[in-house]
Amino acid sequence: MTLPEQLRRQAERLRARTRGDDDDEVPAAGSAAGPEPSRGAAAPVVAPTPPVNEINVHVEDKNSVYDQAVPDGLHVAAAWGWRVIVVAALVALVAYVLAYISEVTIPLLVAVLLTALLLPVTKRLHAWGVNRGLATAITVLGGLAVIAGVLYLIVSSIVSQASTLGTNVTTGFNRLADWLQNGPLHVSATYFNADEWVTRITDWVRTSQDTITTYAGEITSSVGHFVAGFALALFALSYFLHNGREIFAFVMRFFPRRSRARVDSAAQNGWHSLSSYVRATILVALADGVGVLIAALILGVPAAPALATLVFIGAFVPIVGGFVSGFVAVGVALVALGWVKALIMLGAIIAVVEIEGHVLQPFLMGRAVKLHPLAVLLAIAIGIILGGIIGALFAVPLLAFAKTFVQHLSDEVPDPSSNKVAR
Repeated sequence: MTLPEQLRRQAERLRARTRGDDDDEVPAAGSAAGPEPSRGAAAPVVAPTPPVNEINVHVEDKNSVYDQAVPDGLHVAAAWGWRVIVVAALVALVAYVLAYISEVTIPLLVAVLLTALLLPVTKRLHAWGVNRGLATAITVLGGLAVIAGVLYLIVSSIVSQASTLGTNVTTGFNRLADWLQNGPLHVSATYFNADEWVTRITDWVRTSQDTITTYAGEITSSVGHFVAGFALALFALSYFLHNGREIFAFVMRFFPRRSRARVDSAAQNGWHSLSSYVRATILVALADGVGVLIAALILGVPAAPALATLVFIGAFVPIVGGFVSGFVAVGVALVALGWVKALIMLGAIIAVVEIEGHVLQPFLMGRAVKLHPLAVLLAIAIGIILGGIIGALFAVPLLAFAKTFVQHLSDEVPDPSSNKVAR
């Protein structure tokens, strides 16, 4: 037992003994405690109890002394530090789990984005009197029909221009080989000998059977995963369109009762921002694809619809997607039409990207989902590091939702008297 505890116990015993002595009363006259004294006899004198001085014990906490020696700024930094470490560890754990089950999470994220795009169609059909299930089926089947039609146009355009494209590519390659041989670089002609390349490719195929078999197995597995993910995304899309609100209401049960109203309100605002972002991105990507298609048709670039579709898909990654995918069109123009028209094609793509960044995105997205270009670039970079191309596609939509969700949640001030939220 330590010294402070011993002193504290002795003080408590002295106090208890003092209270016990004070409680002892002298028997009153005429009571049953003893005979009544005679009138002439003197009353017994009770000696007064000497007062006991109260002992105050002060136990000094060494931790408080040490805490006083630490500056306030370091206290605040330490408090922030361990909380940031905990949050970072939680985020890293969630990211690891999502990446580990990416075959499930990626189709679900695709279904969420498609739901944000197609939900207004389902609601409009339901408002016109169409049954909820039938409206969902019409929306999903209509979306599949649009995708199938676009793929058919791309494939048909490539097939119809395959011979012309092959001739142009061969001509362009011969021009490039001639320039490399006779130009300032003076590349040896053996590098452009077709028989030599056939021999090299044949030898590589003969000596790389195991590598080719491994690649073939990986491609087959990837195709199987794509088909399974497509089916999962399709089923998830159907359920999200039909009763997505009920699913979200179930998720809200994991939050405390007092915060459900705030989280629900913030989530709805974030969902509206995500829907606006997806619709605006579709329009921006469509404008980019149409712009590249017009430029390619004017210049006579082969397979112009296919190139425009590639730019349309790439434009879902803001700022950089349309520009990077447009280099494919520049390469085709360079090989098929020469460097002059390739430079013109590059100028057209730069013009399309500038119009996208300075006119279309600010006008279509508006203030509700306004994101700083630096934040967009950082989100894309982090998405590429964490998830490659898939991470780049989902980084900015998630940023748009998170930005609106956190901003709305932080702007709300809870009213403790009414358990409501004051703005």
